[in-house]
Amino acid sequence: MKKEDLRIVYMGTPDFAVESLKRLVDGGYNVVGVVTMPDKPAGRGHKIQYSPIKQYALEQDLPLLQPEKLKNEEFLQALSDWKADLQIVVAFRMLPEAVWNMPRFGTFNLHASLLPQYRGAAPINWAVINGDIETGVTTFFLNHDIDTGEIIKQEHVPIADTDNAGDVHDKLMTIGARLVVETVDDILDDSIKPMSQDHLTEGELRPAPKIFKESCRVDWTLTAKRIYDFVRGLSPYPAAWTELHQLDKEPVVVKLFETEKIEDSHKYKCGTLLTDGKTYIRVAVQDGFIGIRSLQLPGKKRLTVDELLRGYHLADKSYMK
Repeated sequence: MKKEDLRIVYMGTPDFAVESLKRLVDGGYNVVGVVTMPDKPAGRGHKIQYSPIKQYALEQDLPLLQPEKLKNEEFLQALSDWKADLQIVVAFRMLPEAVWNMPRFGTFNLHASLLPQYRGAAPINWAVINGDIETGVTTFFLNHDIDTGEIIKQEHVPIADTDNAGDVHDKLMTIGARLVVETVDDILDDSIKPMSQDHLTEGELRPAPKIFKESCRVDWTLTAKRIYDFVRGLSPYPAAWTELHQLDKEPVVVKLFETEKIEDSHKYKCGTLLTDGKTYIRVAVQDGFIGIRSLQLPGKKRLTVDELLRGYHLADKSYMK
């Protein structure tokens, strides 16, 4: 079968999903329709905001569906009317069998980890939070259980000690888009050899559950390495946070985006804040200090530490909690 004859339906929502769809469209593959999340109000004005996938689909004049419920009969009929041979899912939502089992070649997903590691909603964040030095991307066929289907292709990607979640996101987005196209080509050539994940599940499997605000709070009693990895694993979004406590002032929530590890012995209580008032802010931790490089106060923009200290005085005996 030629790529022009393979009818593809693409499902996705965020920026991560756009690059793969763009590669397919630019490569001349026959994308007959796109499915994305319904529009949602966003920002202070609660204005309706299109998902990045919807914006791209409209620019390319691609047919579009935005179902509230994936088991809705009208949606299932509209999806069936596209007569897809193959469905591709990138950063969308869990599909019911009535959807993933519809095309004759099935439905495959691009996942931002080396499955079976980091099954779940936030694989990029958790790989960095856990201090991994390698991750990757996987294409696999969908089945009844989340992220457990047969693996089609994988590619390993290193994580540098200086990478944050945003850096890894961008790497995997680009490499993953190529892997999606290669997977489609292999399906066209009938050369795929899907592999069960069962024999890969020996040893510890780390999950990648959805991240909530409360789980983004920094624990200053941990080691400098663990805190450093925690901050970069949540940067730039949703961002690690802590409370800044100063004498005679209400605590304020501070978001942290970039830090550094400083190994040094000390006798300070964990969370104690040290600064020269001009160039640095350091926080005492279990085995040294965390140097804060960029941060954000409530209602303010993100600033480097020296920018913040030009206009913000930190009182003596301040601490983070």
